[in-house]
Amino acid sequence: MIGQSPGLDVVLVHDWLVGVRGAERVLDRFARTYGPTDLYALVHDGRPLTPAIDACHFHVSPLQRLPGAAGRLRRWYLPVIPRMIERLRIRSCDLVLSDSSSVAKSIRPPEGVPHLCYCHSPARYIWEQTEDYATGSMGRLRVAGLRTVRRRFQDWDRRTASRVDRFLANSQHIAQRIERCWDREATVVYPPVRTSLFTPDSAVDREDWFLVVGALEPYKRTDLAIEAAVQGGHHLKVVGTGTQLESLQRSAPPGIEFLGRVPDEELIALYRRARALIFPQEEDFGIVAVEAQACGCPIIALARGGALEIVRDDTGLFVEDQRAEAFDAAMNESTRWSISSTSCRTNAERFSCEVFDQAIALEVATLVDAAMPATEVS
Repeated sequence: MIGQSPGLDVVLVHDWLVGVRGAERVLDRFARTYGPTDLYALVHDGRPLTPAIDACHFHVSPLQRLPGAAGRLRRWYLPVIPRMIERLRIRSCDLVLSDSSSVAKSIRPPEGVPHLCYCHSPARYIWEQTEDYATGSMGRLRVAGLRTVRRRFQDWDRRTASRVDRFLANSQHIAQRIERCWDREATVVYPPVRTSLFTPDSAVDREDWFLVVGALEPYKRTDLAIEAAVQGGHHLKVVGTGTQLESLQRSAPPGIEFLGRVPDEELIALYRRARALIFPQEEDFGIVAVEAQACGCPIIALARGGALEIVRDDTGLFVEDQRAEAFDAAMNESTRWSISSTSCRTNAERFSCEVFDQAIALEVATLVDAAMPATEVS
């Protein structure tokens, strides 16, 4: 339900409003609780997002007026993005609540107003994943540009972390990255997963095939899951689109089925029927893995990153090596395991929207209460 939180004036900040993925699911929860309110972002591509987000009053930076900046060219403007986020002027309020995976955390809050940042990660393409962008026809040029601005951007990014009073991280993995990059501590609040939508069905039997879900981008390592399936003669269904779709389709043999982007209803049915979800990448968190668990689906996951905080011994299997042979062995092992749908579901409920809302409410109240005397004096 959309409605203003009584007596508390919160404004929201987001990087860019160009689609609905994990970060926007977090923003949606903020907008449901504290909206309709003012929402500041670098750009907005004009498409609808969610009812709660769309009900907010948008403020965009001058980047919006540059050619292609609200579309796929936005990261080509990286050298001017710091200046663009600093051009946004936030009105007086009780709290600035930013939802950041790039530069939203660097917004300048009004003097005396506390700033709470929910951080999905310091900008990956600047801090730790620059080389992953060397894909496609423009990949080498893109990486050359990132290398040129990287050190200057890191210095600015580290310096502007002081504009945040308190950081929340979406996993222990990201809390450690925040400390490494910005020398700041962060409290972990796991992101909200729609466990009331993603549910198991005891009347549906699991079938003899595996599932991969996510953007078809290099770091997701869908290629590794495909290679493992081919080696072991396993059937694999692939959900998602991305820059690797055509190349993966060209090289994939029979038994690998590409489904593209699917609606939630179809995705739920896939989670309920798959023998297991294959999770071969290192993720900051991994909402897809929680969705699968909420539907009772076991996970075969790389033992790195956010998966270590999601999957338990009684809900899946960890793979130590990011090699096709290791995942093939785990897929073969899955024929002998006895993982219950109930265990998976119980595990997933730790990450429900309700648990997230309660944790954020406590963090907001604590920060606002701590800042109140200073605000009154000023």
